[in-house]
Amino acid sequence: MQMSEVNAMNYEEFIAVFGNTVEHCSLCAAAVWRYRPFRDVRHLHDEICKFLDDLPLAGREGVLRSHPDLAGRLAKEGKLTQESQMEQRAAGMGDLTPKESTDLAILNFSYREKFGFPFVICARRNKKEAIMEGLKTRLNNSLEVEVEKGLEEVKKICSLRLLDLVEHEGVKNRLLILHADGNDC
Repeated sequence: MQMSEVNAMNYEEFIAVFGNTVEHCSLCAAAVWRYRPFRDVRHLHDEICKFLDDLPLAGREGVLRSHPDLAGRLAKEGKLTQESQMEQRAAGMGDLTPKESTDLAILNFSYREKFGFPFVICARRNKKEAIMEGLKTRLNNSLEVEVEKGLEEVKKICSLRLLDLVEHEGVKNRLLILHADGNDC
């Protein structure tokens, strides 16, 4: 859709379309609707990122808790959101060997036990091997570091979901939205 269509949406329409750009967290869309009109998809993404950055620690952890485990129970039961299902499939999470599946289940459990939320990584920008290595490595982080790393991954996921929904002139690489300062989302 065009940005003019996004800007013309009423509150309910906006939530219906953008409510899952941050997994199961329509509050993010609800919070940024008031910043219309958005100049472009980057502006919309920036407002969502600002909202996420301004959340207290408990809110950030809550955003992370709304994500599913990679190749976890919800995936096996076919209960992922359409977006998560496509993202996990693109990363090869549906093609795990029995050993990889067992190893990932153990890592997911260890991560959730340590941090209280699931491991979040932008699956579309990774493959299963990189995801497994990232999970092993990030298990060594502190809670504070992991909340920040997880939130940065949420922002990447959000950027890709926005690019799937909104026309985006000037964004040549669909895998990345750059902030005005040139830094990765």
